[in-house]
Amino acid sequence: AVDDHFVGLILQGHLLPAIDFAYRHSACLYDIALLSAVATAGQFFISYTIRTFGALTFATIMTTRQLVSILLSCLWFSHPLSSAQWLGAVIVFGSLYSKSFFRNSAPKPLPSVDLQSRNLGESVPLKEEA
Repeated sequence: AVDDHFVGLILQGHLLPAIDFAYRHSACLYDIALLSAVATAGQFFISYTIRTFGALTFATIMTTRQLVSILLSCLWFSHPLSSAQWLGAVIVFGSLYSKSFFRNSAPKPLPSVDLQSRNLGESVPLKEEA
């Protein structure tokens, strides 16, 4: 990601102005370092969540975050949602949450049967010899 931003600054001609800004406003270096550290920690949490709980759980967490953000924005800044926007939100969030709900309520597979323990230690041929 750092390489992408660095290349972007070079290609857009903003590298020298960015360096000049950081030189003139050295207090911003603390903010840049803090933002970088928090972003790195966030990436670790994302990786941990996906490895531990799976991609669907991560998608549910991120979608919930977006839903709360949208609802808070509507309440805090009095942003109204049209009926089409409400319908879209219900479709998107409803489909994700229903997929997560049905995945958790799916029947568990039956345990495999150990043939030797059922026959008290006698071996059972799996295939008859010709």
